[in-house]
Order: sequence, then structure tokens, then C-alpha cells
Amino acid sequence: MPALPPPRVVRTVEGVRSGLQRLNRQMAPAPFALLELSLGSMITQAIYVAAELRVADALKDGPRTPQEIAREVDADPEALYRLLRLLASYSVFAEQKDGRFKLTPMAQALRADVPDSMRDIAVLMGHPIHWEDWSHLVDSVRTGEPSLPKLRGMTAFEFLEANPEYGGVFTAGMANMSQTETLPVLAAYDFSRFATIVDFCGGNGGLLAGILSKATASRGILTDPRVATNGAQEFLEEAGVADRCSVVDVGLFDPVPPGADAYVLKHIVHDWPEDKALEILRNVREGIDPSGRILLIEMVPPPEGNSPHSAKLFDLMLMLLVGGKERTPAQYGELLAAAGFKLERVVQTAAPVSIVEARPV
Repeated sequence: MPALPPPRVVRTVEGVRSGLQRLNRQMAPAPFALLELSLGSMITQAIYVAAELRVADALKDGPRTPQEIAREVDADPEALYRLLRLLASYSVFAEQKDGRFKLTPMAQALRADVPDSMRDIAVLMGHPIHWEDWSHLVDSVRTGEPSLPKLRGMTAFEFLEANPEYGGVFTAGMANMSQTETLPVLAAYDFSRFATIVDFCGGNGGLLAGILSKATASRGILTDPRVATNGAQEFLEEAGVADRCSVVDVGLFDPVPPGADAYVLKHIVHDWPEDKALEILRNVREGIDPSGRILLIEMVPPPEGNSPHSAKLFDLMLMLLVGGKERTPAQYGELLAAAGFKLERVVQTAAPVSIVEARPV
């Protein structure tokens, strides 16, 4: 596992970056600083186009001219140059004196074939359907309700299932984000004290495989309603942990496998308003060992201050799409108490996610 900086170092660096960004905005006349923020959507679209066309993949073997890149990605050479020129001004790609473009560290992350690729999330963030959803944010702010069900005539989950092409884009983008969180979670928390660990609705088992690779004496149970089709068993076998892990077809609102001493719920509770979140948590409370722990892995916004945090962006996305929200430590304490748990601590990681740990009472 690569070495990760301690969470406190990450938070310090984030604070410095935030301070510099704030200073930069304060030094510009307010109208122009606001204009720069408003134009951010154009940068998102430019990155999306580069990701969709796989421009970074075309540069993996070295610098090339816009004409050479355009031939490979089936684009207009002049239009592609103009796109690259813009992105190079934000350090996504770089232009050499000879007119050829090359990869930068951020452009490397747009390649589809690198371990830390961000291509899938870039494709999702600029996708026309995703943009159409966000164009109705004003309706959610006015009503306090998710606007997607009104726009699509069905819930977000139903829409993704009914539109498999976009559903694949959405799932891949979210998985892209989730994969970046696994190593920081494993570095921040010791799972080896648990004999049996349930990863509740854990997809194909990426997180559980990582946990079991470190907690070598523990056993795992992966639950998900899609385990018959999402390749979970094969993934766990390839990860070398299948002999210590069982796979169970269990839905979000079904009773959980009973008797385990750790239940991990990663990006589950934040999808739901209070009543549905409580239903999930109470099911876990019914099944958990009396001395066990529930571990919610979520983006937890700071309880005070207005420093930038990914949780604040995804909080709006949840409000828009499903009516869920990212909760503060105090809000998690109240929610968990209503479900029969006591909040013990919130463990920060080097990623934007934290581990909310609670015990049954």
C-alpha cells in the first residue's frame, strides 16, 4: 500500500490552499472574481470533452501536434487545438515551444488506463443528462425536494435502471470516486479487531476485499442486491479473500445478516432522508452483536466555518437527485441515537470521507 499523509497534514494543506484561493479572489475586483467562478462550468465541459475523446490516451507515448491527436481521436484539428489551449492554461495538458502538447500530472489522471484515473468521473460531470439534472437545482432550492423525480417521472434509482447507458456512466463515475477513498479508509482505521465484518450493499466488494487483505484473521460478508450480476464473487476470488468471505443477495431495506460485530455502510445513509435512513439503521441495530460497531463511511462537512469541502458539493447533488444529504457529526449523532446507537467518534481520513463509528445501546 502506498504511503499516505496523515489526515491532519492533508487538512493543513487544504487549509493553505483554501486560504490562497480566498486571497486570490479578494485581490480581484468582486465582479470579476464572481465571473471567474461562474465560468467554472465551461472548464467542466472542456475537461469532459477531453475525457470523452480520450485525448490523454492519445498522448501516453509522448508529445504530439494537435493535428496528430485530432486524427487519432476523430476531431477537427483547429477546434481541438483551441480546447487544448484552454486546458493547458489550467495545467491540464501543456504546450511545448514546438507546438506539440504533452501530458501533465492532471492530464495523466484523464487517461483511462492508469490506476488513479479520474476519466469516469470527468465523463459523468460533463454528461448532458447530468447537466440537465443540475439545471433544475433551482427547483430543489425552492421546494426543498429532489427535482429529478419530477423531471424524469421516476426516482433517480429507477431512472438509472431504465436508462442503462447513462446508468453505466453514472455508476462508473461514482465508482471512480469511491476507489480513491479505499486506501485512505484502510490507513485511518484498524478493522482487524472485528471477527466478522459485513459490508452492507457494498457493490462488487472492492472495499471489503481491501479490509480483509489487512484484517487477515477476519471474515467478511458482502451484501448487495446485484451480487448475481456484478461480478462480486469473481472479484473477491481475484483479490484472494473469497475463502474468508460470503456473498449474500440483500437489498437496502432488507434485514441484515445477523450476529456480526462490524457493519460497514459506505455512502449508503447519505442517499436517504431521515425516515428511510432510520429504516436502514434500525435493521442494522436488530442484527448487530451487542458489542459490535456500525461504521458509516461518508463525507462529513465540518461543523463550523465555511471552508471548502467536497461534502458541501455532494450535499447539493444529493438534495437534487434523491433527497438525501451529507450530515454533520451532530446530525449523525441524532440520527444514530434515534436508531438505537451511540456515536463514539468520527475518524478523519486523508480523503474527503470520514468514518462515523457508533455502538448499539
